[in-house]
Amino acid sequence: MHFTKMHGIGNDYVYVDCTKEQVKDPEAVAKYVSDRHFGIGSDGLILIKPSDIADFEMDMYNADGSRGKMCGNGIRCVGKYVYDHGLTDKTTVKIATGSGIKTLVLTVENGKVALVRVNMGEAILNPDDIPVRLSDESGRSAVDTVLNVDGTDYRVTCVSMGNPHCITFMESQDDVENLEIEKIGPKFENHEVFPDRVNTEFVYAQDEHNIRMRVWERGSGETWACGTGACATAVAAILCGKAQSPVTIHLNGGDLFIEWNQEENIVFMTGPATEVFEGDIDL
Repeated sequence: MHFTKMHGIGNDYVYVDCTKEQVKDPEAVAKYVSDRHFGIGSDGLILIKPSDIADFEMDMYNADGSRGKMCGNGIRCVGKYVYDHGLTDKTTVKIATGSGIKTLVLTVENGKVALVRVNMGEAILNPDDIPVRLSDESGRSAVDTVLNVDGTDYRVTCVSMGNPHCITFMESQDDVENLEIEKIGPKFENHEVFPDRVNTEFVYAQDEHNIRMRVWERGSGETWACGTGACATAVAAILCGKAQSPVTIHLNGGDLFIEWNQEENIVFMTGPATEVFEGDIDL
């Protein structure tokens, strides 16, 4: 299998051009290539496919083999791949995903894509659609509610950007930096109120336009960045009165620039995409 290793500010995936070859049993392939000791090493596998409804299709799998609907960092890399590798000469590209068609605007420098702005679509706040099972006492709102995790009450806001996110605001930046995320992350991910599991963002609002964020991704563990998580965090911070659009989200791997048009409920994400290397692997 020919592959290309790419990352969006450290959120790395193995990409396969399925306009030229097919991948059998992608769930098993995702687990194999993602292993950082015995495989290539990545947060998952992304297949770039032809599409009848868009320019291309993104089919993504997490490191544990589970299928994902959407990945903000991953889709930026898809945009870079299809342009840089000559699959398209468009600088506005439509990509079909498990959570709908996303429109990408590519910034090209010296013949290569440097930045990608993605229309990430609507922020979903209805608990049933996220999904999150909230008690009747919560008033059926996923915004600024209480969630007990492992005996501790957390104030959380739940948002879906095509995949479910639980944003938890911390008291200080030190709380974010020193968090034992490998211990608390799985407890959020597998909490009974999240029927599809959940991605969890642990964040601190530095000021109204800057937020520090770490993320525990379902099926992958802590990753260096999460595009949909950055979008969900910006929306949550604005709803909770902690931020105003635009918001720069500072992640372990770098920064993402998030804008939320509240009138139309459309979220835009801008960030870089990087190709690391390509090669062949026997499966």
